[in-house]
Amino acid sequence: MAKVNIVRPGEGEILGSGAHQIRILENGEHTDHRLGFAEVTIPPGTPSPLQHRHAQHDEGFYVLAGTFRFTVGDDHHDAGPGTWVIVPTGAPHTFANIGDENAVMLNTFTPDRYVQYFRDFKAMIDSGQPVNAETMKPLWKNYATEISNEYAS
Repeated sequence: MAKVNIVRPGEGEILGSGAHQIRILENGEHTDHRLGFAEVTIPPGTPSPLQHRHAQHDEGFYVLAGTFRFTVGDDHHDAGPGTWVIVPTGAPHTFANIGDENAVMLNTFTPDRYVQYFRDFKAMIDSGQPVNAETMKPLWKNYATEISNEYAS
């Protein structure tokens, strides 16, 4: 039987540095790997991820602070605090902080497998490897993710 887990402010696994951070709140260990959960802080002017879609997990975003612009295909949706965005498997998406201050959101992954993606991405950055469409393809392939601005058929 899994024990109740409590993650207090400042606790959890921190990926990133400075104002750009991903704080893992649930790595799947306490949910039988059904759910991963992270707090994501993105400073203004940070490049957005390339638009992409996932084949094996749903992703949710709950905006806590700032304003994010979610792009889904050719559509743009500005989302401030209190906004919930759910991206089902196969839906193209990306996001960016469009404000002048740090933007913060809670990010869910069902199942939890994308938590490990963030660890692998950090290792890629720490190794000095450039981050671009070509270098990201092998990493995204490991997590059933592909660059796309179209819905999966």
